Amino acid sequence: MMRERMQTVFSEIYLVDGDTLRFVQVNDAACENLQYEAHELTGMSPASIARNVDQKTIERMLQPLRNGQKSQVALDLIHVRKDGSSYPVELQLFRCTSGSSPVFIALGNDVSTRQESADAASRIESRLHKILSQVPGLVYQFRLQRDGLVSFPFLSEACLALLGLTGNQLRADPAQFLALILPEHREHYLESMAVSAAKLSAWNWEGRIWVRGWEDMKWINLRASPQALVDGSVQWEGIMTNITQSKLEAAELARSRTRLAELSAHVETVKEQERMRIAREIHDDLGGNLTAIKMSLALLTRKLPAAEPALTEKALYIDALVDRSIDAVSRIAEDLRPGLLDVGLVAAIDWQKKEFEKQLGIRCEFSSNRENITLHLDQATALFRIFQEALTNVGKHAQASQVVVRLVCTNRSVLLEIADNGLGFTAADRFKPNSFGIRGMEERAVAMRGKLTISIAPEGGSVVAVRIPLRPMN
Repeated sequence: MMRERMQTVFSEIYLVDGDTLRFVQVNDAACENLQYEAHELTGMSPASIARNVDQKTIERMLQPLRNGQKSQVALDLIHVRKDGSSYPVELQLFRCTSGSSPVFIALGNDVSTRQESADAASRIESRLHKILSQVPGLVYQFRLQRDGLVSFPFLSEACLALLGLTGNQLRADPAQFLALILPEHREHYLESMAVSAAKLSAWNWEGRIWVRGWEDMKWINLRASPQALVDGSVQWEGIMTNITQSKLEAAELARSRTRLAELSAHVETVKEQERMRIAREIHDDLGGNLTAIKMSLALLTRKLPAAEPALTEKALYIDALVDRSIDAVSRIAEDLRPGLLDVGLVAAIDWQKKEFEKQLGIRCEFSSNRENITLHLDQATALFRIFQEALTNVGKHAQASQVVVRLVCTNRSVLLEIADNGLGFTAADRFKPNSFGIRGMEERAVAMRGKLTISIAPEGGSVVAVRIPLRPMN
């Protein structure tokens, strides 16, 4: 009966003589695994088929079974098949108390699959640690329980370098992370966590922390994806990175842009002042001199003898040249600095739109919600120059037949809008290498702390809109 039961078991079974430690009987599973016949194994011992132990070691390990100190003994052996190949075996030995001579029953189980799985898991874990060591940040798991308690189930080795705490320290006291965050950033941190937990949406937060031990303040960014767990808690898996350098670079870039805008505004102011000075000198000095020449020429012409018609004709020709020069002086002076700007922005824009219609034959409609808009001179000049540049672009590129101009003043800002029915404007036009006109308009708007936008009109064409805030008139 014992032999029949042994043959129906898939584990290797050996009956071992308690005195000699030799096999008395083996089952078919043992024969098949070891590639021996039963009669070949009879008389062999566990040490005969094991690579990693000898007879003395087995005798020492089985001693507790002999003297009754233990009811079973476990051995991890490497069994060697008849062809020389091997496999790991977990061997459990029990003492059989029946009969006068002690007999041990040994059950062996092939654990190669289990060991392969363990080795594979070990290799995967090793590769994972190598990958994590190359990640430029702290890889972590963060869990929020239903009662509000938090924990960090996993923290990579970068924890110390980023937070000044080891993974074990932070896992032991997760509240230390919130304490690292500066007080002015904690509320936003907690709010963003609550939103991510409620909506199960990606958690993206950045703020400053203070590592007291290093007296180091740094910006960190965390990005994590949440998942709801069966116990009602939410667990995030993500990465924290040190973004201090990028924040410093962004701040420096912002300062540089501010300084550049201030410099651009100063250059434009100097240009306008120089234009005003040149326009005044042209109008007053050159214009005055031409007027004096015309008056003197008229006096000389009247005194020419009637018998010299050629001289009279020459004098009239010179007088016509003087008139054209006076007109040119007035035109150049107006181009440099429209005198109507001193009257007001509304009058200056109305004059410019009439000049545009006269020169290009494109109909231009202008409306203002106020008859007079009082602005600082630099603001009025900036809006007028933007208006001039917008009309220039329409004349050069738009192929439009109509332009509509609106000037709207509120208690807080002034809006100037120039719309045409031409070909329209594309985003790529703004970044063309030679689009200095558009850049100039943008710089003028920014210098006045305003904003310029260029968009496509609903009926086709382009809309240039600039809004600048009003400054108190002191």
